[in-house]
Amino acid sequence: MNYFTQSAFPLVWVVVPAAGAFLRARHATSSQERLEIWQRWWAIGAFGCGSLWMTVAFLAFPDVMATAIGFERTPFMFEIAFANLALAVLGFRAASASARERLTIGIAGGMFLWGAAIGHVYQWFANGDHAPGNTGGVLVTDVLLPAVMIVLALRSRRLTAKIAA
Repeated sequence: MNYFTQSAFPLVWVVVPAAGAFLRARHATSSQERLEIWQRWWAIGAFGCGSLWMTVAFLAFPDVMATAIGFERTPFMFEIAFANLALAVLGFRAASASARERLTIGIAGGMFLWGAAIGHVYQWFANGDHAPGNTGGVLVTDVLLPAVMIVLALRSRRLTAKIAA
């Protein structure tokens, strides 16, 4: 697999849920229904499936993942797999959660993924790590997955408050 393909692959977990939500939400009859569609697609597709994929990749193909991120294989990769499994469980839970719980899930995911993004950028500039799993698409997904979850949850809370008023 070439560098561009490896670097861009994580964007699947942004593009597919966004496209699915967009296509499905076209038929929504209200803002609330449209927002719920987006939240569920994002929770399951981006957060859930994306994180589950990372779990499987780090457990089943640790040597491939080590090469992709530009490091030697270490026991820490096992921990990364299970941190991603926690995010996957949270993502699947978010599919039927309240706006408040989705906000909490987005913040919790952000703590791990934004920390990972900072680590990727540090490795990029401090050590010249331009491996496809360290720069490119992974940076976009590490930033966007929790950020979009948080924004959608905040919009849902505001919409619910507006409807209740």
